[in-house]
Amino acid sequence: MKKFLLGSGIIIILYLGYVVISLALLPPVSSLADKKLNLTIDIRDWQGNEHPFLLGPKNRRWTPSNRIPPEMKWAVILAEDSNFYKHEGIDVKAIKEAIKYDLEKKSMARGASTITQQVAKNVFLSREKTITRKLKEVYLAWRMEQELTKGRILELYLNVVELGPMVYGIGHGAQYYFGKPASAMTPRECAFLAAMLPGPRVAYNPYRNLGKVLSRSNMILRKLRSKGVISADELQVALGTSPNIAGLQRKVDTAIQQEVIMKPTSSATVPAAPQEPSGPEPATPARPEPAPQEQPAAPAAEGKP
Repeated sequence: MKKFLLGSGIIIILYLGYVVISLALLPPVSSLADKKLNLTIDIRDWQGNEHPFLLGPKNRRWTPSNRIPPEMKWAVILAEDSNFYKHEGIDVKAIKEAIKYDLEKKSMARGASTITQQVAKNVFLSREKTITRKLKEVYLAWRMEQELTKGRILELYLNVVELGPMVYGIGHGAQYYFGKPASAMTPRECAFLAAMLPGPRVAYNPYRNLGKVLSRSNMILRKLRSKGVISADELQVALGTSPNIAGLQRKVDTAIQQEVIMKPTSSATVPAAPQEPSGPEPATPARPEPAPQEQPAAPAAEGKP
């Protein structure tokens, strides 16, 4: 028994030493604060093959924060990380709830990664599912919260999320599904993309489970209304419409079969954006504007979510 305990102790000490060294060797995150930064990362297609992806303004589909509708920002926050403006990279409460849920279901059905953790994983880490990789993700998320604003973290997240077969970022997603720039998306379209985030390949693939995506987007729309991000009239209009994605299945199937390298076709920088995102309903009341820190602010009566 003593030999077993001694051996186990040595293994634990060696592993902890390995983790410490691994964390110390992680890349710096401070460079991500530079909005002119262009960074090549690896993404995977639906066959598991890796491709280079340019994250930054030289990517022709890059959408800067001031061109992202407040409804899109709030949709992903309320759907994916409701405590985004309260935590420092890791949501302890969400982790506890996820562990409780997984124990009850006897599965790993629910995750608890924050938006910051997802940025850390997508930008810096591999997709391997190991304890060490998770520790790296948590550490990087903590460091990112020290170096970057919440607005910058959200901007990076929305430009790298997967929304379809080789469709990464809401700039590409808006064009792919709706044929328009992200700045022109309606509240329904914003909620629709946000609803796909947990599983665009299978569970929330709109071509396989359109009803499931619409149901989740309805839930997101009601949350947007409860936070004062959209008006009651906007909610009713959104609930009464459904994105027209008919006829795109062939496009999806073709995209899955082709090897597409996500590199920019133009090195031109993004042109100056208007102060307010455009939308299809100019007569509707003005929507909340992002705060100086790029937080998509809700009405004063609501406060931060």
